[in-house]
Amino acid sequence: MGFTSANEQYLSKIATNEQHGENSPYFDGLKAYDNDPFRTNQNPNGVIQMGLAENNLSYDLMEDWIKKNPEASICTTDGVDKFKDVAIFQDYHGLPEFRKAVAKFMGRVRGDRVTFDPDRIVMAGGATGANELLMFCLADPGDAFLVPSPYYPGLDRDLSWRTKVQLFPVICESSNNFQITPEALEEAYEKAIQAKVNVKGLIIINPSNPLGTILDTKTLQALVRFINDKNIHLVCDEIYAATVFSSPNFISISEIIEDVDCDRDLIHIVYSLSKDMGFPGFRVGIVYSYNDAVVNCGRKMSSFGLVSSQTQYFLASLLADEVFVEMFLTESAKRLAKRHGIFTNGLEQMGISCLKSNAGLFCWMDLRSLLKEATVEAEIVLWRVIINKVKLNVSPGSSFHCVEPGWFRACFANIDDETVEVALQRIRLFVGKGKEKEVVAVKNKPWQKNLRLSFSPQKYDESVPPPCLMSPHSPIPHSPLVRTRT
Repeated sequence: MGFTSANEQYLSKIATNEQHGENSPYFDGLKAYDNDPFRTNQNPNGVIQMGLAENNLSYDLMEDWIKKNPEASICTTDGVDKFKDVAIFQDYHGLPEFRKAVAKFMGRVRGDRVTFDPDRIVMAGGATGANELLMFCLADPGDAFLVPSPYYPGLDRDLSWRTKVQLFPVICESSNNFQITPEALEEAYEKAIQAKVNVKGLIIINPSNPLGTILDTKTLQALVRFINDKNIHLVCDEIYAATVFSSPNFISISEIIEDVDCDRDLIHIVYSLSKDMGFPGFRVGIVYSYNDAVVNCGRKMSSFGLVSSQTQYFLASLLADEVFVEMFLTESAKRLAKRHGIFTNGLEQMGISCLKSNAGLFCWMDLRSLLKEATVEAEIVLWRVIINKVKLNVSPGSSFHCVEPGWFRACFANIDDETVEVALQRIRLFVGKGKEKEVVAVKNKPWQKNLRLSFSPQKYDESVPPPCLMSPHSPIPHSPLVRTRT
């Protein structure tokens, strides 16, 4: 049962502060889908989920492996003889075979150009738990981390909500494809210092969420020199490392520090199997630190978010199958490349460009030409129409702390081919590049029967009220931005 605002007097300040971020357009878009989900036959006019960065394109490969390896699960007849050994209490370190398998997999994802020590693997409840665990280890309440923007909205929750760590954006702009510059780093650092804030580190997401781009060697070397000069930490979130689907190849910070002289005690990696393997529900987060004190402290803290022993046992078996892992990573990259091409080429035919990218599960769409004016307020108006009328959940750039209104993130790997086609048809109709005859129902295509949505191409009404975005299970109020009328 949800709490009303009157009940909040009984809750802690940590529980009720606004830094969770759920009252933002990013999370409101997810709730819009929950309330009116698109279903090919049951609800063809529902909201299509393009706000969730999930990798669903290769589940058939996983399912086939599971069928061939039933002993990998303790909940099958073939694996039940291991049930007792796995079901009993396991310590913070995790199963040795799990840590060994994850360390080897991390190396494989990085082209076997670097190796990882299983004894430095610290478990957490997904990347969310891993990021927060590191903040608890590295910073005190009020301390700050620099974060290049645009960045994943969930970082506000992961890094700040319970830790009280502050985030200072490093402003990146479209004029240089949102690359991180030394000038932007210094400006953000000085801004924090002038505010009398203690800067403890820099966190980067590589490959980037939401940009879908990777950092090159020169940039990574510059970042290492920057944090080394300032004597601050560098946290590298590399959870999209195996979603790179075209050149150039991904370069891990673990490779960079092999060639750049730096204090390795300042270097930490966050990893997960949520994106690369498509296992977000397994809640497998990893902290890999080159700092012995962080490893020891993190291991104690991991007791609040351990990976279940059953999951560890299953993944140890799966990841140890090197033939399967090689096949899966190769095929997954091919499928991501194909889907990325279908979606971006479809947008390009309508005159919509995306930032050039080669990784991730999403595109960074440039819809600036559809804004009435270059303001966040105009962006939110457009976003409301896309959610309410076009019925697509794409996320506005302002929720990613982008300083340039009009950029939107669209996820393309969590839906099937047919739904991608519906989404492109809806966008085509909205921007006015398509003709009505293109959306007439076709035989054997029942999803097209109700495609004539109630909006006029390239026109949007600011008086259109927002949809009912709140999840019936959430006690969090609507975002102020959703309620904004301009």
